[in-house]
Amino acid sequence: MKGVVRLSIVAAVAASLGAGALVSSSAQQPQQDRMYRPAEATIYRDAAYRGPAVFIGEEKPNLGLAWPVNSVRVASGAWELCEKTRFRGTCRTVDRDTPMLGNILRGITVRSMRPVGGSDGYPAPPTNDQSVRGNFAEFHTQPTTRGTRVLACTGSATASCAARTADSWCRSIGWNGSAREHMETIQGRVYLADVLCVRSGY
Repeated sequence: MKGVVRLSIVAAVAASLGAGALVSSSAQQPQQDRMYRPAEATIYRDAAYRGPAVFIGEEKPNLGLAWPVNSVRVASGAWELCEKTRFRGTCRTVDRDTPMLGNILRGITVRSMRPVGGSDGYPAPPTNDQSVRGNFAEFHTQPTTRGTRVLACTGSATASCAARTADSWCRSIGWNGSAREHMETIQGRVYLADVLCVRSGY
């Protein structure tokens, strides 16, 4: 249990945000969930979607193909195609059906591929972080790093794991840690939400 945060800080932040900004994120979840589909693609040996084909629905650190990839159908999401296993070497990104990959790949042979936005195949949700900053605290509705929502945990999502992640994130933007944080689930991925970063006394 973290230390007690001054009630005046929390009250000031809440008042600044207004009632509309404090609507529970869970109320928006169903609509957001419908916006996301797992990334799916089918790769083909020959141009124009001909020859042997392999469906891809998750990251593949080693495709193990005996033939080069020359065309791809992208059902959803965006995909990074890399010339070496484990997503190393030169990589190219495709986000639509491409009957001839030659111009995009520029001579590289695809040996690994993964969805852009998350290893589980779901694109990263759009960000709409709103913040209120005071002298001793700063409140964030949807914490982001380099324009991407912050995952609460890398493994199983727990309150203690989310607290550690929130602490680390708050420190990365110049605060001492997090006094309060919540988790928001979008298509099975758990993100930080409503994080209160504080200067001291948390």
